[in-house]
Amino acid sequence: MPVLSPQQNAYAQYKNNKIMSASGPELTLMLYDGAIKFLNVAEYAIEKSDIQKAHNNIIKTEKIIEYLRNTLDMKYPVAQDFENMYSYISRRLVEANLNKDKDIVVEINGHMHAIRDNWVEVMKANHVFVKDA
Repeated sequence: MPVLSPQQNAYAQYKNNKIMSASGPELTLMLYDGAIKFLNVAEYAIEKSDIQKAHNNIIKTEKIIEYLRNTLDMKYPVAQDFENMYSYISRRLVEANLNKDKDIVVEINGHMHAIRDNWVEVMKANHVFVKDA
């Protein structure tokens, strides 16, 4: 296990506290932000022909989407819309990873930005405090 500097340790503790104190909607927003970050890294890695880095970051995005799918409460009609969206994104991520296709990564990143932005608006409409949005 690597030894962290005092600054790194403080930042890691801050991130952990931020996650542990977040509400459900805020955690969902963090997941969307994480997926976008990993897609950005994957896109850059594909451009630089870093196949392993692209693969790892697409897989991280796939895991986030899988988690989001598993947390859907299907008793609400809107959950089916999210399921359809996440299912499409999952299929496209597999295709992007198999072919290391930057265009698909860019497409999915666009969808994730739109989903994230809509989620922020839903949070605001429901008076959920949105930090750093």
